[in-house]
Amino acid sequence: MAIEAVVFDLDGVIIDTEEVWEQVRRGYVAEYDREFLPDTQDRMMGMSTPEWSGHLANDVGVPRTPEQVADDVLSRMAERYRTSLPLIPGSIEAVQRLGARFPLALASSSARVLIDQVLETAGLTDAFRVTLSTEEVPRGKPAPDVYLAACEKLGFAPSVCAAVEDSSNGLRSAGAAGLAVIAVPHGVYPPAEDALALASMVVTNVSELSPAVIEGLR
Repeated sequence: MAIEAVVFDLDGVIIDTEEVWEQVRRGYVAEYDREFLPDTQDRMMGMSTPEWSGHLANDVGVPRTPEQVADDVLSRMAERYRTSLPLIPGSIEAVQRLGARFPLALASSSARVLIDQVLETAGLTDAFRVTLSTEEVPRGKPAPDVYLAACEKLGFAPSVCAAVEDSSNGLRSAGAAGLAVIAVPHGVYPPAEDALALASMVVTNVSELSPAVIEGLR
């Protein structure tokens, strides 16, 4: 069963923003004299905007509504992206190589406003036939919703699609949706062993991806 399409994650695969997200959200929480819970960072990786903003408001205790938390944090992230977009070396070229052979989709936990900003700044607006935020599906990662929706919009069954992911929740999401999963583990935030075990292939850098690599998955 040959792979016919590829779905990319964004944060940690195309742009190296997990540390930026952590810095911005920790700083924001500290302004209200609150601190992350021991598992806050791990839990938020892959969460949709309503999910992580709800966590910061309801569990961490930021005295703002989830909607206000989301607006505050997203505005700070957008400003960071406008001034300095942390592209992962080789990621644009990898997208372009695979896009010359396969239809591409993007399935991200970032908000729509940030997805659009990143793609515009990186010159990748036309690289993807489909772009989805977990804001636009019922549940964020690790639920399979965003990957199932991406495959449906591309017009392919999940079984003939490959996913490129870095985080535990992202790997779980793509695996639960039935895609062939390529893991690109983040050096600072490596995925859990159970999540990594869902991958059909593990590469050390996104620059290793090529049509031949994708075709060898099935």
